[in-house]
Amino acid sequence: MADRSLLLIPGPTLVPASVLQAMAQHPIGHRSKEFSDLMAEVTAGLRWLHQTTSDVLILAASGTGAMEAGIINFLSPGDRVLCGCNGKFGERWADLCRAFHLQVETITAPWGQPLNPDDFAEKLAADRDKTIKAVIVTHSETSTGVLNDLQAINRHVQAHGQALMIVDAVTSLGATPVPMDAWGLDVVASGSQKGYMIPPGLGFVAVSERAWAAYATAKLPKFYFDLGAYRRDGAKHSTPFTPPVNLFFALRQSLQLMQQEGLPQIFARHARAAAMVRAAVAAWGLPLLCPVACASPAVTAVAPTTVAAEEVRTLLKKQFGIAIAGGQDHLKGKIFRIGHLGFAGEREMLTVIAALEAVLQQLGHPLTPGSGVGAALQVLATSP
Repeated sequence: MADRSLLLIPGPTLVPASVLQAMAQHPIGHRSKEFSDLMAEVTAGLRWLHQTTSDVLILAASGTGAMEAGIINFLSPGDRVLCGCNGKFGERWADLCRAFHLQVETITAPWGQPLNPDDFAEKLAADRDKTIKAVIVTHSETSTGVLNDLQAINRHVQAHGQALMIVDAVTSLGATPVPMDAWGLDVVASGSQKGYMIPPGLGFVAVSERAWAAYATAKLPKFYFDLGAYRRDGAKHSTPFTPPVNLFFALRQSLQLMQQEGLPQIFARHARAAAMVRAAVAAWGLPLLCPVACASPAVTAVAPTTVAAEEVRTLLKKQFGIAIAGGQDHLKGKIFRIGHLGFAGEREMLTVIAALEAVLQQLGHPLTPGSGVGAALQVLATSP
């Protein structure tokens, strides 16, 4: 039955029924007072989520579009940037910067390992002429399940005094703390189909005053993604171009749900779901791609050696209607990834763990029946 499908990839994620219902209402004019009121409400909610008093701008785009906007609005051709690369998305931002003729220097780590903040410190401290204009970091590297130490990296950026801190928070915002003002982040980009619990289609860019100062002299070409236009119109609770109105209805409802739950509770729920999955994986004797100490609360990457990762995914989908993600690039066929962000919680984790246990047994992986579910239940019993 198609209707029994359960989407547990790192995005798009599950959407609450009330959000789907909100999205199903008739559109309204995007130049009407009703839309202006809606825009004002969601903007306030976005500032709450980002823990900022700065602008949070809304684009009709994916997370990649938000990141492109977050780069091209604050830099000029030939600018020197440091880009952290320890997965597919870090490498994507380096490629994007090269496409706009920026001078890119990468700080790398193997896929499945975190970026070393000391590597950034060394580069930034050596830049006595302050030629580094931006540091670009993927907070939660979706391709591997690594959570990079953004706060530590940013301390070195702040010590530099000139470089902007540009952050891909696509799978971290709404899953783990990203306090923009407290950490002094300059540009934070995210997408609607992850922790926001709504379908794809909206990108978000939060911008500090320091970044706006850089915008005034930035010379990279931009039109649709000119954030100055979004800031100007946003001050009037409007948009420079036609927005996907029904996604704004969804956003309002999802933000209301998140505010009712509270940020500490949201972060605790994500940590609990991640711990349940990792406890089950450990009970089965399967290796994780990255150490638990640096693992993202949004996604768990498993690197099985006794069974084929793609066979696990295929059987899970065929027999139980549960979709999990595979590996990307050189990890294709070598790992599977379980998304536990957004609306996914304890019920969904117990479901996928039980189904995975059945699939692993069927494929011949040695395990004690019930061990994965038991380990997950133990996490639930001891978690706050």
